[in-house]
Amino acid sequence: MYDGFVKVGAASPVLRVSDPAFNCDKIIEMMNDASEKGVKLLVFPELSVTGYTAQDLFFQKSLRKSAESGLRRVVEASSSLDILIFVGYPFEYKGKLYNTAVAIKGGHVLALIAKKNLPSYGEFYETRWFTPSPEENIEVDFFSDKVPFGRKIILSCSSMPSLAVGAEICEDLWVPDPPSVHLAENGATVIVNLSASDEVIGKAEYRRNLIQSTSARLVSGYIYADAAYGESTTDMVFIGSNLIAENGSVIASGTSFLGGDMVISELDTEKLVAERARMNTYPASNDGYAVVPFSLEISKTALTRLFPRHPFVPDSDSERAERCRTILSLQALGLARRLEASRSSKAVIGLSGGLDSTLALIVTVNAFLILKRDLKDIIAVTMPCFGTTARTKSNAQRLSESLGVTFRTVDITKSVLQHFDDIGQDRDDLSVTYENSQARERTQVLMDIANKTGGIVIGTGDLSELALGWATYNGDHMSMYGVNSSIPKTLVRYLVRYTADTSKKEEADVLYDILATPVSPELLPAKDGEISQVTEDIVGPYELHDFFLYYMVRFGFTPKKIFRLAEEAYKGEYAGETIKKWLVVFIRRFFAQQFKRSCLPDGPKVGTVTFSPRSDWRMPSDASAAAWLEEAESIDA
Repeated sequence: MYDGFVKVGAASPVLRVSDPAFNCDKIIEMMNDASEKGVKLLVFPELSVTGYTAQDLFFQKSLRKSAESGLRRVVEASSSLDILIFVGYPFEYKGKLYNTAVAIKGGHVLALIAKKNLPSYGEFYETRWFTPSPEENIEVDFFSDKVPFGRKIILSCSSMPSLAVGAEICEDLWVPDPPSVHLAENGATVIVNLSASDEVIGKAEYRRNLIQSTSARLVSGYIYADAAYGESTTDMVFIGSNLIAENGSVIASGTSFLGGDMVISELDTEKLVAERARMNTYPASNDGYAVVPFSLEISKTALTRLFPRHPFVPDSDSERAERCRTILSLQALGLARRLEASRSSKAVIGLSGGLDSTLALIVTVNAFLILKRDLKDIIAVTMPCFGTTARTKSNAQRLSESLGVTFRTVDITKSVLQHFDDIGQDRDDLSVTYENSQARERTQVLMDIANKTGGIVIGTGDLSELALGWATYNGDHMSMYGVNSSIPKTLVRYLVRYTADTSKKEEADVLYDILATPVSPELLPAKDGEISQVTEDIVGPYELHDFFLYYMVRFGFTPKKIFRLAEEAYKGEYAGETIKKWLVVFIRRFFAQQFKRSCLPDGPKVGTVTFSPRSDWRMPSDASAAAWLEEAESIDA
């Protein structure tokens, strides 16, 4: 349970309708099994003690007496387990029956949460047997404890404050104003649903979408436990469609056709709390909900859910292709509008033959196609100097020719050497001045060509470079419109590859070669005609930095938690010492280079992480990294 992770489960035991003794045996078996697997929150289906389809047998005292006896055994069996359990039970109160979720922990009943919305349409007839939840909570005597009974109840974990659990029952989820909305507004971060949802054609997909969208809208975890084999098939069939969702993503699901199956995963409650805190429109209410405390032992949760190595890039081929199409469209539309608004007749791009400038050129071509402008009005400029290789220069020219844009070569070697003489820079001193003088000269050339032709300079730098400050201040750091400003390096590669995969052969061939070229600013002299300055050898692997960037900026995770997730994601690829090394580098550079992000040119936002000082990211340029570095450097790798 460190780092906000809690292992949760949705169980569908085999049952026999109207046989609570048998059913409770199966519930206890699955409780013990879940506990051995480290589950801390376990949810069983609706009316799991008796079976949902008992119908008029609910009126039989014998069934209710047997149910009470079985539930007592479940409560007693929980006394040795460190697990919060929800089971479905028909509760009788003042001559009325209520369809309830019984919350159990450590040998005690903590709460009786009643179903509010009772369906009596189609195959359902619950109002024949049950009464809707009372509007306000009632304190009742139950198994020698005084417990709250109602629906305005939240169970809050005192040992892990980010875990607060609310419950609703089956139909409650399907109505326009579900109880889960108000539970979340009053602080519940996880919603459990005890359900008996029969299966008909098309329902499974609808149910999945409903749970997924509910967890997204509420910024919550959602655990859905469904009835399975053993329920009466007189009119319905149940197949145990269990799901666990987190903030819009289904992280685990399964179907228990024959019962006895359990879906298990881990919810990140810290992430949910962080996301709610970030959203100033997320409502917070105090509507008289009872908060029932419980405690769980704090231990390290074994993680089974997958953490993608490239969190900015979808894993699915089809989803990734759709994402690429959408992003390229957004970039092009943003640039098209800027060209119109600035009344610019030309677009000027410094084309290095590398990935970023290639993507910027692709986007610019798409923008000109949208505006129905002549592609010859795009001026791609290559500016060779000390570190330029024949491969990158050739690729820049081949790409320009294949796309039909204007290509110019401006050799800046003489200009830079003259500048060295002007400022007294030793030509053999390969310091930062040696490198940055070239970068700033290139920007000056582009700006002046733009002025001369009535155009604007298109920025090529990406989100990852902005995070690391891997840009020359007032050099490649500056432009009139930065089309890649919210595209991380890992995604840049996929956008270029997508374009290559969907292009004609001549264009595709050069794009594939660009993809195979090491990332480099080419500011140091080449060695035997090959690139001598490989960026990732200096600042570290971009895939790691994009991983750190995503979890630190998007969710505010601590260095130790980011390290833990990176170890899980890159198991077998990077050693812990390597991850720690580059995490420290990332933190140092991220804080030290904020001044560059504080004065960025405009650029289109296409994702949830971006550094525009006008919208998404506001940070003092002189903020201290001490707290982050102290934690990162203390990691036992």
